[in-house]
Amino acid sequence: MDTFFGQLMILCLLSSTATQASGSNVCTSRGVSTCRQCLAINPACAWCFQEDYGKGSSVSRCDLKKNLLDGGCTPGALEFPTSTLTVNQDTPLSNKASGVADDVTQVRPQKLSMTLRPDDARRFTVTVRQVEDYPVDLYYLMDLSYSMRDDLVKLQTLGNELATAMGRTTSNLRMGFGAFVDKTMSPYMYINPPQALVNPCFSIGTECREQFGYKHVLSLTEQVGRFNEEVGLQTVSRNRDSPEGGFDAVMQAVVCKDKIGWRPDASHLLVFTTDAKTHMALDGRLAGLVQPNDGICHLDNDNTYDKATVLDYPSLGLITDKMSENNINLIFAVTSNVEPLYRNYSQLIPGTTVGTLSQDSGNVIQLILEAYAKIRSKVELELLGVPEELSLSFNATCLNGEVIPGLKSCTGLKIGDTVSFSVEAKLRGCPKEKTRTFTIKPVGFKDALEVTVEFACGCGCEAQAQEKSSLCNQGNGTYECGVCQCHPGRLGPHCECAEGDYRPSDQGNCSPNPDSPVCNGRGDCLCGQCSCHSTDFGKIWGKYCECDDFNCLRFKGELCSGHGTCNCGFCQCDSDWTGENCNCTMRKDTCLSSTGLLCSSRGQCVCGVCQCTQPGAYGATCERCPTCLDACTIKKACVECKQFKRGPLYDDSSCARICRDDIQLVDELTFHDKNAVNCSYKDENDCVEHFQYFEDASGKSILYLIKEPDCPEGPDILVVLLAVAGAILLLGLAGLLIWKLLVTIHDRKEFHKFEEERAKAKWDTGNNPLYKGATSTFTNVAYKGN
Repeated sequence: MDTFFGQLMILCLLSSTATQASGSNVCTSRGVSTCRQCLAINPACAWCFQEDYGKGSSVSRCDLKKNLLDGGCTPGALEFPTSTLTVNQDTPLSNKASGVADDVTQVRPQKLSMTLRPDDARRFTVTVRQVEDYPVDLYYLMDLSYSMRDDLVKLQTLGNELATAMGRTTSNLRMGFGAFVDKTMSPYMYINPPQALVNPCFSIGTECREQFGYKHVLSLTEQVGRFNEEVGLQTVSRNRDSPEGGFDAVMQAVVCKDKIGWRPDASHLLVFTTDAKTHMALDGRLAGLVQPNDGICHLDNDNTYDKATVLDYPSLGLITDKMSENNINLIFAVTSNVEPLYRNYSQLIPGTTVGTLSQDSGNVIQLILEAYAKIRSKVELELLGVPEELSLSFNATCLNGEVIPGLKSCTGLKIGDTVSFSVEAKLRGCPKEKTRTFTIKPVGFKDALEVTVEFACGCGCEAQAQEKSSLCNQGNGTYECGVCQCHPGRLGPHCECAEGDYRPSDQGNCSPNPDSPVCNGRGDCLCGQCSCHSTDFGKIWGKYCECDDFNCLRFKGELCSGHGTCNCGFCQCDSDWTGENCNCTMRKDTCLSSTGLLCSSRGQCVCGVCQCTQPGAYGATCERCPTCLDACTIKKACVECKQFKRGPLYDDSSCARICRDDIQLVDELTFHDKNAVNCSYKDENDCVEHFQYFEDASGKSILYLIKEPDCPEGPDILVVLLAVAGAILLLGLAGLLIWKLLVTIHDRKEFHKFEEERAKAKWDTGNNPLYKGATSTFTNVAYKGN
């Protein structure tokens, strides 16, 4: 029942859409004369091929299904194909490979089929999961020119370490080795003196091996000892010019699957190491090589590239095609002097990563691990063999169930994460083939979704066409789908007229109403039918010559903006374009900022261009905003939600959408780049968190967070008690001193006052009658003097 009501709703929607053109029925307004033309107008249009339908009237055989049935057309005489979608294979996704990938499924579904009418669409979902412990094939392709001699010495000691490090990501690792220099012809090699042909280092007073183009040394093997042994036997060579022939080697390593030993059920890593630029397509003309690279394996019995002096270097486009065909992930491990060049290459070759190699290749193991982790952290869909007439649009559901419109890739993933992509397939036109099969697959995966599309552009009644039918005036036409397709020179509903016949009474049949010009002034009325004029502007057609392919809306002087075709006054837009004049792209990748956010989360992506909505934001992706929150404030919220699972972004489940950063815990912050920003903030526990915000050259955002925050220690009780006691003692002493000071000040004031009063006192000098002196004199009467 649900399916029935769903189909009924779709039919009602199509019917309403079919009546939007000029307020009339779009099916009858185009004046089509064949069943195939009718089906191409709109998915709601149907055709009645019943012989007596509309007999004696001007009723159109092309109309809405309901109108045709109401008009007397029997259901068996209706041509009304519908778009359908059927899943043919839907094996559940695997969780873990356990080192064996024979029965591992990473893409679901695996096969589906569709039937599409012109201008109709169907939607399906592709689910992808990168399973744990997936087998890995690692092929090390090394530049053995003279400048790489110290790198070779270092690599000879790293085989076991590389196998051990990669063993942490997979239990099924195979390693191989190949080497390259450049084409063995002038001007790429030394040819003078003659000794230089055998010993290119002759002129610098040392010995090295004879120059070669590409040499496959060791097929992929699980025996790490063999890898160490073969690498230990290698010696460097020397070529004349600075660029090397690395792309020749890459092409052979990719396409020579049997020689290299690529397994079909494994991740394929091709590690390309060099310290120099590389030759590419058309550089071979310097040596007179005009034959383009054919992308075919050309290794001889000695595993040496034997077409180095015959074929030109491969182009980036050819390398991209072959890598996609063979599911190869290319890792450019190059020195800093050429890193910008190879980073530009990586933007043109999907599934490619770039790492900066130290001068002696000592960091190559860490570089490979980081590159592999980066490859595994991203799922990007690629399309193979999609017909031009088929338009595909994508919506990605990456993390936390958030739907991101217009994207077909997800980043910041961990092994085991599941992501899905909603895909809408819409038929814009009719290819020559009746069916086509195309593939949707993640870059670097062997798993893929195979989609078979049947184009419902024709009518079943066309198979019963009767040539030279008696119904068409004694064989003057072919009776097909209820109407006569007249032979050249014949006209009329039953081909009863010749072009030379003229009947004035038929003029009324060549105008939509009496006031309109005959055939809209763009044709001649012959036998009651309009014969439309030819013009240099384009094609004119229709019952009254009302349609053409040149009178549509223009944009910047181009018809339908150059992104569509004009059909009877309406633009039929190409894939990924929409709007009345097809000037609005549906792609969203042009609005992605370097952090992977649409318009930096500060605006809306409208027709492929960011319209900044946050005040103060500007730039192509609204990435600049002087008045917005600074980087530390923004990234603080990301640290809180991603590392500590708290904060507003965590609460509203927007952490995965806004914070695409990779958080790495460190013991201390070190200098990474002049553009790195050191930040600190106090969290809810009053601890100070320190982190560094850094964006690498690829735009990847990394937050280096110190493991242990600076948290305040708890109070010491003894110290607190002593501090309180000391404070009380000090306060007491201070009180006594203040009291003593006040008393002293008061005493001094009183004494000073006394002294002043005493100084002012005045005393009289009169005799005191009551005063007696202190001395008394007595006479001794018995004394007789001498």
